[in-house]
Amino acid sequence: MPQATIFIAEDELIEAEDIRTTLEKQGYPVAGIARSGESVLELLKVIKPDLVLMDIHLAGALDGIDTAEKIRNLYNIPVIFLTAHADDTTLARAKITEPYGYVLKPFDERELHSAIEMALYKHRMEE
Repeated sequence: MPQATIFIAEDELIEAEDIRTTLEKQGYPVAGIARSGESVLELLKVIKPDLVLMDIHLAGALDGIDTAEKIRNLYNIPVIFLTAHADDTTLARAKITEPYGYVLKPFDERELHSAIEMALYKHRMEE
């Protein structure tokens, strides 16, 4: 079975490259990287990843939560939030998008791998 492709939505380029390195080390091809919610949505029109790793703070007018909601409605691609934000207000907003996971930065590589595998499995079972 081919490995799932993952799209990274992260406004900090150095952090995005660290995430890419981690994913590739774990065997996941990275389908693309975008810094803004608007770019994510444009790229997902042509790139069809199996999962999106989404930072909550993104460049542009759409934050990660707004972008995740649009992804859920338009593309039915599972989203895992990978973020440093864990306050109650942010969590309450994020929950509404029905994410497949919520991983705090700095992340543990095994924790990220487990979250990805569980999200992919859950999404397959729902289809």
